[in-house]
Parts: sequence; C-alpha cells; structure tokens
Amino acid sequence: MDSENLGKEDIPDRVRSSTSEHVQARLDREIERHIAAYAGRSNADITKRIKELDHEWDVERLLELNASSLAFIGTVLGATINRKWLLLPATVLAFLFQHAIQGWCPPVTLFRRLGVRSSKEIDVEKYALKFIRGDFGTTPEGPDTAARATRAAAL
Repeated sequence: MDSENLGKEDIPDRVRSSTSEHVQARLDREIERHIAAYAGRSNADITKRIKELDHEWDVERLLELNASSLAFIGTVLGATINRKWLLLPATVLAFLFQHAIQGWCPPVTLFRRLGVRSSKEIDVEKYALKFIRGDFGTTPEGPDTAARATRAAAL
C-alpha cells in the first residue's frame, strides 16, 4: 500500500491536515512499515507492539507538556528574576490558543518533523495490528496482509 492511499481523507484530523505533504507521507510510510513488519509475527509479538503503542506519546500530549513546562518556567522567572520573562507564558498561551482554533501552531511543525504522530495515526497502527492478530475475525493471510490491515484500520 502506498502512502497516497493512507491520506488525509482516510484519517481526518487537524494535525494531519496542517502537516506538510512530505512529512505526512514519511509518517504514513512509517505506519505501513511497522504494520508490514508485524504481519508475519506471532500474536505475542503483536501484543507487545500494541502495548508499546498504548504508551506512545502523541503530538497533543507532547504539545501540552511543552507548553505547560515553558509557561511554568516563564512564570517563575517572571516573578523572581525579571517581569520580561512573562512574555514566555504569554507566547505559549497564544500558541495553545492557535492550536485549539486551527489545529496547528509552530511547535507542532517541529514535533511532526521529529516523527511525533497524532493519536489517530497511532490508533491506525494499533487497530491494523489487532486486525492482523485476528481480533475482528479470522486472521488474514497473503502477501497484501499489511495493506489490507492498514486500509481496514483507516476506515
């Protein structure tokens, strides 16, 4: 399955729609590679990978951590060192507001380039692995198992 088939319309979310096409294509290929790598593996291996995915941090969680850390640091420095540091939490709050409205802010672009996925992208991989494991019926067989699993999970 090529990354064009796993496009923005398959997994609609604001983070994907505001991610550049080449970064998004790379992230989609990564999902496909992971699924293909587990297509012939044991249920125990697949279960282990699903547990790893349950603990993977998505872009929203990383953004929240980044914003709260910078806002806290800026507030403390503004209260103890120099009031000019209060510009840091003000900027962070503006970015959070922008992200809430548009689904994008400057840190998201950096996180996506670093390979941080959205929760929906993580779920696509997780549910494709569950499909391969046979959680939704019989275990699929054949050379296109990973592609069929990805399509099934993306729908």
